[in-house]
Amino acid sequence: MNLLIFSDIHGDVKALERLVATPADAYVVAGDLATFSRGLDKMGPILQTAKAPVYVMPGNHESEADIEAFCREYGFEFFHHRVIEMGGRHIAGLGYSNITPFKTPGEYTEPQFAERLAQWTALKPLVLICHCPPLDTPLDRAGPGKHFGSPTIRRFIDEHQPEWFFCGHIHEAEGVSATMGATKGVNVGKSGYMLQLG
Repeated sequence: MNLLIFSDIHGDVKALERLVATPADAYVVAGDLATFSRGLDKMGPILQTAKAPVYVMPGNHESEADIEAFCREYGFEFFHHRVIEMGGRHIAGLGYSNITPFKTPGEYTEPQFAERLAQWTALKPLVLICHCPPLDTPLDRAGPGKHFGSPTIRRFIDEHQPEWFFCGHIHEAEGVSATMGATKGVNVGKSGYMLQLG
């Protein structure tokens, strides 16, 4: 079973068309299809051409309500605070970023991240997909000495060691991978990552 995970499309029609034309058994949009939710309506018909289920979470540029409405309108699966089982794994999805200076609609405080991640501590094997990367890793590096990820997500990974972790949000780290203990992590960006499950 192949799961294609991608994020941070930000209205790039060509990138989205390429991704949905890539054969997969399911697709996960890990946030930020649009910028401040503008142009979401253009992304829906393109995602509808996918030949398998599409799971969508809000990034920091979309609110939970925006993506719930988007999923209802176009027939996608809302994938925020949600776990599905696929290929013998628990696949958990959590959108939003940590607090930014840009006042985007999809931001959590660290206590809010902690509360939502706590429900998944016992899930094994776990594939965790968040919009936001973990702090002080290659996945959140925006430049020399610049790291903007979540310390709470980092702590969850360090303590609970999901099998895989996927994120987006920090565009400069697109395509970067990192090993955090037993956890294999990737910042998928709009290039995407094909995860083979079983």
